[in-house]
Amino acid sequence: MRKPRLMTPGPAMVPEDVLLELARPVIHHRSDEAKQVIVEVAEGLKEVFQTKNDVMILTSSGTGAMEAAVVNVIPPGGKALVLNAGHFAARWGSICKAFGVEAVMIDTEWGKPVDPDQVAQALKQHPDAVAVLGTLSETSTGTGHPVEAIGKIVADSQAVYIVDGISGVGAMECRTDEWGIDVLCAGSQKALMLPPGLAFISLSAKAWAKVDAFDSHSFYFNLKAARSKAKEFDTPYTPAHTLILALRTALKRIRAEGIENVWSRHKVMSEACQAGVQALGLELFSARPAEGLTAFRVPEGLKDSQIRNKMAERFGVTTVGGQAKLKGKIVRIGHMGYTDELDVVAALAALEMTLAELGFEVEPGKAVTAAQQVLIGKGATALA
Repeated sequence: MRKPRLMTPGPAMVPEDVLLELARPVIHHRSDEAKQVIVEVAEGLKEVFQTKNDVMILTSSGTGAMEAAVVNVIPPGGKALVLNAGHFAARWGSICKAFGVEAVMIDTEWGKPVDPDQVAQALKQHPDAVAVLGTLSETSTGTGHPVEAIGKIVADSQAVYIVDGISGVGAMECRTDEWGIDVLCAGSQKALMLPPGLAFISLSAKAWAKVDAFDSHSFYFNLKAARSKAKEFDTPYTPAHTLILALRTALKRIRAEGIENVWSRHKVMSEACQAGVQALGLELFSARPAEGLTAFRVPEGLKDSQIRNKMAERFGVTTVGGQAKLKGKIVRIGHMGYTDELDVVAALAALEMTLAELGFEVEPGKAVTAAQQVLIGKGATALA
């Protein structure tokens, strides 16, 4: 018997009370009850996003929110600066290409944070840029980016700052309004503790001015239509309302804990996981690790699939490997949303035993001890 632990950077584990909400009989999506749920969820999302602006709900994965941001904010033929520092950051460029937007790729080595000075220089070189497209937490590399610093730079230009927060929102500090984020995208299946199927997007007044300046080529992801229906606490088309009902329960959990405490918990778990990985002599991939996941390089002589498969089959711990040019080179452990300190300790214990069984020299308990030292110290303070 193996207790499953979904330690991936999405989908992440879902709390039992949220799963039970999904087992309720289906109600009509245009009923008063369904609209009341949207009222409650809309307020809860504002708190998570740290914004006074409306947060609209889309029935899609997080990529749907990214597409909505591009097709509604940037007119065809417009220019966008893409802060290209990973597989998902590069997706911004692909979306731009699909809608006839000129994407200027500002490249950063994978695993390193974007340099705000490089963004400032790019804006000087491209004063006609409509938007800067960036990432809060780059899931493919486990890297957190200096969104606050970049937001201050973009705020002084005519461009809007659009951020993919899909694996970051709810897992690491993100203050939409205060940091000058004009458009923030998120997804349901990561730190917000739901299955996949919902995306969320908020826009500033500066961003809405861009939206209102032209007619979007999108029908399903038309944000003007979404804004109009949001005033009635409704959606333009049939929503995944069973997921929205479950989201209400997940947001109650976040509100009860407090968003600041949620951020602190993730930070402590992240530092504990990093400490455990490094105690085994493994190398962290990211120079600025994100709080929702930890990525480490596969040790010489082993394959990532050997590590991941044995962790899953022997201990029920599911992790993921690298993507694109990192395929086979890294292993990523997620610790976001409905994850606690003992889940992290269990994952590290499984990693230790897996490596030992694969012939990698391991001192039993070293990773677990290093993680516990973080949790006993910083954890006790942060979670008090």
